[in-house]
Amino acid sequence: MTLDTDRIHQLLHDGVRDKVYPGAVWAVGDSDGTQASGTVGVLDPDHPAEPMRLDTIFDVASLTKILAVWSTIGTLVEDGKLELDRDLGDFWPEVTGHPLAQATAHQLLTHTAGVPLRANLKNLYGTDPQDVRDGVLHEALHRPPGEAVEYTDRAALILGYLVEHLSGHTLDWFAAHRVWQPLGMTDTRFGPLPAEAAGRCAPTELDESIGTHLKGTAHDFSARLLGGLCGIAGVFSVLDDLAAFLRHMLEPARATERPGFGRSWVKESLQIQTGGLFPARGLFWHPAPGTAADIDDVWVHYGFTGTGMWISPGQNRWAVLLTNKLYFTRDREPLTHVRNAFRAVVFS
Repeated sequence: MTLDTDRIHQLLHDGVRDKVYPGAVWAVGDSDGTQASGTVGVLDPDHPAEPMRLDTIFDVASLTKILAVWSTIGTLVEDGKLELDRDLGDFWPEVTGHPLAQATAHQLLTHTAGVPLRANLKNLYGTDPQDVRDGVLHEALHRPPGEAVEYTDRAALILGYLVEHLSGHTLDWFAAHRVWQPLGMTDTRFGPLPAEAAGRCAPTELDESIGTHLKGTAHDFSARLLGGLCGIAGVFSVLDDLAAFLRHMLEPARATERPGFGRSWVKESLQIQTGGLFPARGLFWHPAPGTAADIDDVWVHYGFTGTGMWISPGQNRWAVLLTNKLYFTRDREPLTHVRNAFRAVVFS
């Protein structure tokens, strides 16, 4: 498949011109590596002489759900430590006797568990991390499990807690040692970032309380409430690390001694797991807008700050687009147009 890099450059330059984002970094590749990559725009409009770079660090926001939660859940499944369709209350004492006990990890991964929708954790449970954990795990369900597909950040937060329960480690430690470090993802970590790394970070939204744009501190309020560490958001990463992650997803089944999640987990995740419910979902991944899962085989996950990853095992192709659109706006529509056009060029 020939890649039209001129169209990609023009599309992303137009986004800078129209102030959809200050700058962007992108790459496209396959199981052998990166085929093409590039940058447009600047890191920070307040310092226009500093261009966006291939090694710019981004607050990847909800890509945390893939990089830290989906990947570690996969290792636990393949290690035989987690059965996705088993009721959580059967093996997780923290939720036994509470409404969440009747849900499964599979339902959390497909957003069909019926847990409450997005809400301000601080207003509900206060600021103590243990109080937040107890509140989230003991909260009444929004609806019966398996009834509807409703995207909620809580699914990832709960699964992050489940990883910690089953592994005996914090989510950041387990993700780093079982996934990121073995894959060579040396610039991927939970924030807040140390000063040196923060200097390479793309700034996001203006924090009016401090009068400057967030840089090296997670934009997501839940991540900040929990000290930067949670399943919802909080991970920072770079283009090369995401490329390594996606390339691993396209590689053949792992040998028994190979760390990280394996091909069986990828195959299961990148197929419809919600039956006749709408919208269709895989396991945390979902069919890219404008595509049909059974025909086009293009799967995607986005981050609110302006990040996105696509993968197609059938086409042996992956793509990454990283922007800091939150520097300018929370309006999703302009970036949605760019993302859809980028996907169409890459996977046409």
